[in-house]
Amino acid sequence: MATEQIARHREDAEIYRGEALCRQKSQELLKEISLPKGLLPLDDFVEVGYNRTTGFVWLKQKKKKEHRFRAIERTVSYEAEVTAFVDEHRMRRVTGVKSKEMFIWVTISEIAIEDPNSGKISFSNSSGISRAFPVSAFDLEEGEYEKKKGSSSSK
Repeated sequence: MATEQIARHREDAEIYRGEALCRQKSQELLKEISLPKGLLPLDDFVEVGYNRTTGFVWLKQKKKKEHRFRAIERTVSYEAEVTAFVDEHRMRRVTGVKSKEMFIWVTISEIAIEDPNSGKISFSNSSGISRAFPVSAFDLEEGEYEKKKGSSSSK
């Protein structure tokens, strides 16, 4: 399904390929929509696309990835294709992202900072259940970008 959505939004989209350029563009996108830069800690990027007219974004990586956010003790799974519609402080109709809650994987459909002064970011599923965490838990850890940049160039 994500692939079909990507195909529908490719026309007039900015499309980037290559690990380093895709990593840079994903960071720029998160900064542009005022979300923390560590929110999408993807690896082995294949393609990043952004259709500014529709607000549709896609990020492709070579394979699925799980990431542990230590600050909040949560594991998040990112499929090989992650898509969303983006606005200021918000990613909605998200696909390809799940969070492990206790022993169950919960699909995330929206990520938003409702009040930037609150210091909280909320994650919601399609049934409306949401959970808020400190925005700081999703900041890039000191030196994380440089570390990833160095590891991808040594391959």
